[in-house]
Amino acid sequence: MKNKSLISIHDYSKEDYFKIIQVASEFEKNAGQASNLLAGKIVATLFFEPSTRTRLSFESAVQRLGGRIIGFSEASSTSVAKGESLKDTVKTVSQYSDLIVMRHPIEGSARWASEVADVPVVNAGDGANQHPTQCLLDLFTINQTQGTLENLTITLVGDLKYGRTVHSLLQAMSYFNPKFRFVSPKELKMPNEYKIFLDQNNIEWSEHEDLNLVLPESDIVYVTRVQKERFSDPIEYERVKNAYVLHKSMLEGTKSNMRILHPLPRVNEINVDVDPTEKAYYFQQALNGVYTRMAIISLILGLK
Repeated sequence: MKNKSLISIHDYSKEDYFKIIQVASEFEKNAGQASNLLAGKIVATLFFEPSTRTRLSFESAVQRLGGRIIGFSEASSTSVAKGESLKDTVKTVSQYSDLIVMRHPIEGSARWASEVADVPVVNAGDGANQHPTQCLLDLFTINQTQGTLENLTITLVGDLKYGRTVHSLLQAMSYFNPKFRFVSPKELKMPNEYKIFLDQNNIEWSEHEDLNLVLPESDIVYVTRVQKERFSDPIEYERVKNAYVLHKSMLEGTKSNMRILHPLPRVNEINVDVDPTEKAYYFQQALNGVYTRMAIISLILGLK
């Protein structure tokens, strides 16, 4: 992984996943202890699209490791607003840093950036395409809650059409013989290309409109927000935005090991009455993002 960009979850192997989980676990055990692993290193965070958890967890990861951060959280405050190209922005920033973390609304932008930058690039989300570091923290969290990644039934709920987190997770979990249950409005179904991918890898999947039907068999319930910003038609968004809302009462009869994940932010899709239950794991999942991103940065820079 040293000096290797992370643009798609396919850029890393199954062995790489386990290495990241191992290193992230080490950082979790040593949480709160100061580190100078990144002393003298500079990480640039280029966020052309709004973010809270991803940007702040990356910045927290760098600072916990003793590194320094430069960058921006909105393109309007940069030379992009003056018409500077993505290539020129990335090329310039790569002169100032050892690693670039970038989020951009256009699919394929992260791959393009990695081809022009002089330092490794980590994709923090490119449109509805990929979000590999979220996927890796999800793998870490699933392994943490289940004690394994093998032979799990994973239910994906909500925006399966535009949800880049579920697209990445589906592909990564294909190494571990999962069963997938897709629950979404018909307008937001999992794209056919991912169903074909599962068929080619002999992975069981099924589509459902009734969430209650598949909750009892689920090991992981991965809920996603219906993303208003992905809709060109506001009427279509209003029609589907509250299609699925998970309540505490719906957890009766579910497996004792079942855990609920969410990449956050949530809007209405998980009622707050779920938060105090032992099955709600999304806030721990967010914390796991710091440990996982500490691992990713350390491994790419060859410090672990």
